[in-house]
Amino acid sequence: MLILLAGIFALHIIGVILLLVATIDNAWWVGNNLSTDVWGRWTEQGGVWNLTDLPQGSNYPQDYLQAVQASSVLACIFSILGIFVFVAQLFTLSKGQRFTVSGIFQLLASLCIMIAASIYTDRFHIDEGTLGWYGHCYILAWIAFGLTFISSIIYFVLRKKTA
Repeated sequence: MLILLAGIFALHIIGVILLLVATIDNAWWVGNNLSTDVWGRWTEQGGVWNLTDLPQGSNYPQDYLQAVQASSVLACIFSILGIFVFVAQLFTLSKGQRFTVSGIFQLLASLCIMIAASIYTDRFHIDEGTLGWYGHCYILAWIAFGLTFISSIIYFVLRKKTA
């Protein structure tokens, strides 16, 4: 059982790292001389990368952008809280009550990052298909969704097992 708990802890840590990289790094949309994340746009001019604000207008509706930003940050917060609750529950709760709160936090984190990636897919770069492509942070966000969702299911299944 100890190996199982260590594996679940490692899965949770990997999910947290992927969420943080997807939220912080600057490659949700990349092109030849640009890299865009949910916070700003990096453009290369003369071999130097410069941070600029995201363009205003129909390509970047501000209300949807703020929803993506908030959902990404909430996913990170929920997942980090979930890891602390997981460790606390190992030592404080009795069998049958363990891991329920951790599973809820992980489920919330997976829903938040799914919402962020879905909004980004639906509302941004719709007419820029030939000017760029989705970057590694966008892909990591979807992978983090899968890992956090699987982690939440494991927590709910584990709540009845002995530790």
